[in-house]
Parts: sequence; C-alpha cells; structure tokens
Amino acid sequence: MGEAIGQSLPLAIGIALSPIPIIGVVLMLGTTRARQNGPAFVLGWIIGLSAVGAVVLLISGGAEASEDGSPATWVSVLKLGFGVVLLAIAAKQWRRRPRPGEEASLPGWMTSVDHFRASRAASLGVALSAVNPKNLILVLAAAGAIAQTGVAAGEQMVALAVFVLVATLGPGVPVALYFAMGERSKHLLDELRAWMAHNSAAIMAVICLLIAAKLIGDGITGL
Repeated sequence: MGEAIGQSLPLAIGIALSPIPIIGVVLMLGTTRARQNGPAFVLGWIIGLSAVGAVVLLISGGAEASEDGSPATWVSVLKLGFGVVLLAIAAKQWRRRPRPGEEASLPGWMTSVDHFRASRAASLGVALSAVNPKNLILVLAAAGAIAQTGVAAGEQMVALAVFVLVATLGPGVPVALYFAMGERSKHLLDELRAWMAHNSAAIMAVICLLIAAKLIGDGITGL
C-alpha cells in the first residue's frame, strides 16, 4: 500500500496547489454565506475526486492494470499520453501569464460568488475537481498509478482516500483557517488570493511541467 500512496502523492500535490479553486473558495469565504458555501465547496471537491478515482480503480482492476507487480503496457502508454497533454497545458498557461502591469485573467464565475448558495458552491467544487481538464488528468493518472501496484482492493481504496485528503488541502486549508481564526483570517486570505490570482498561470505552468515530466518518465520506464 505504501507504493500505491507514494505513486499518487505527487499528483495529489499537483491538484492541491491548483490556484483557481483556492482563489474561488477564498472569495466565497468573503461573502455573507461563507459558513455554508466554504464547506459545501470542499464537500463537492471531495465527492468529485472520490467518484472519478473510484470509477477508474474499478475499471483498471477489470482491465488488469498490473502485470506481476509491474504496470501493464497500456498503463505506461496512458501515462505518456497524459504527460504530453500536460506539457501542452503547461505551454498554454505560460503564454497566458500576465505581463508586468497587466491584470490576471480569471474565470467570469468569480464575479458572482456573492450570490452563490451551498448547492452552487458544491456543484462548483465537483466541477473544478473532477471536470477541469488538468485535474481530471491528474486524478485519472493517480488512480491508474494506484491500480498498477496490484495491491488488494481494500488497500487501493485506502490509498485513494489518502490521495483525496492530500488533494483537498488546497481549498481545505483556507476554509479551516476561516473557521479557526474568524475575521482575523481575512487579511491573510486576501493576500493569498491576490498573490495566487496574479501568479495563477505561472503556477499552473510549473505544476503541469513537473507532473508531465514525472508521467513521461514513468511511462518510458514502464515500457
């Protein structure tokens, strides 16, 4: 089980450091519905990651992702494919980074968080965790990495739970700070939001580049 956790951990960190979900949840924490929408977003995030990961584990088990303790050939090929896609995303994000003096471009839904209810916040959490292309690739790759170790189904689910926990730290920590510190957290969270908003494209580019290098390396090794 340790190998399964170790294989998926870098991918979980890549998801946890995604700037847009962190910025979004911090904006929600600045609204009058912060106590409802913050936890709802995190719950939706967890549900999205868990659902996709569990489905991939079930499919991978039936498709024999492990061959005598080593990854099956199709898993290695899939990793190579994911790595190439992430390289393309990294290049795109790097070109989108704001020049000195420019405002960072952020999703339009961020301007309407004041009107979100808990159901909308939860739905957004699901979408950003399980539907967002970059995060979806990382979840698929992580579940495949867990399945390829060939450990028992119960241990795979434990490894998936650890993956989801680590991947939730990004949006989860601001919510925890809000409930622990109350109004005292506002200045800290505002600074975090401003920094991540300005550097979101560069952060995404670096994360995608590093994860792409890992996946391509793992894929080549497996072949």
